[in-house]
Amino acid sequence: MSKLLYSVTMSADGFIAGVGGDMSWLSAHLGPNPEADALAGRVGALLVGNRTFGGDDPNRGTDQEGAFSGTWHGRQVVLTHRPPDTPVPGVEFAGDLDSAVAAARAAAGGRYVNVLGADVARQCLAAGVLDEILTIVAPVLLGDGVRLFAHPGGTNVPLDLLSVSHLPHATNIWYRVAS
Repeated sequence: MSKLLYSVTMSADGFIAGVGGDMSWLSAHLGPNPEADALAGRVGALLVGNRTFGGDDPNRGTDQEGAFSGTWHGRQVVLTHRPPDTPVPGVEFAGDLDSAVAAARAAAGGRYVNVLGADVARQCLAAGVLDEILTIVAPVLLGDGVRLFAHPGGTNVPLDLLSVSHLPHATNIWYRVAS
């Protein structure tokens, strides 16, 4: 069965997007990352939140637009209560988490389902279906924005460290969600 992986680049102070979902900060911190580059070939489908699907791609308008800087192509399942009126090629819209996860796993064909969007990742964690988390930490402080993980009132989600790798422009930290 396909594993669900939340892979994301975040600032050193834990933000994955700036104020209002702004992703422009990310462009200055992208660079060659062999671990992230190899991951694109291991992903069979994306499970995407609606805000992320319609959001701010830091590479919009370039040949690097899209998932994994434009190197990944495949099926996407968008979790939303407001699907568009017009179908989007290669994109399925699901109104609840269970059907979205099932559709994404079926589309992934045994490869990873890559989760995109903080709220969808939080929902997957709460439902017990998120298997792994890859955080790519960029050496920048944003101070405000969308947190990697927000749980009002706090919580304790244990993680098992799988690997750490360092680059001049990022530190990759890969975890398994402890059961």
